[in-house]
Amino acid sequence: MQIAEDIYKLTRDFPRDEMYGMTSQMRRSSASIAANIAEGYGRENRGSFVQYLRIAQGSLKETETHLLLSERVGLLKRKQIESLLEQSDELGRMLRSLIRAVQRKTASN
Repeated sequence: MQIAEDIYKLTRDFPRDEMYGMTSQMRRSSASIAANIAEGYGRENRGSFVQYLRIAQGSLKETETHLLLSERVGLLKRKQIESLLEQSDELGRMLRSLIRAVQRKTASN
């Protein structure tokens, strides 16, 4: 959720003509990360949980891509996205570890 919150703050200063473009894309993809984790957990089925964790990984990668593209087209500067990219990298590692742990637990039952 921290990444989504940071993205919302960061995109407040985007040009108005990006409201339905990059602003919307970045906000949706970043909000989808936590939403998919929560939805998968709420299904109370390990297989579904893993599936939604993988979807969350995809949303995370989508968010990273939007950050990098925003830099390339001049909407953001590298120093503005460095912390978010580091957070994203850490969250990606956490998601991979969680997926492996849930899969191991599923295999042992």
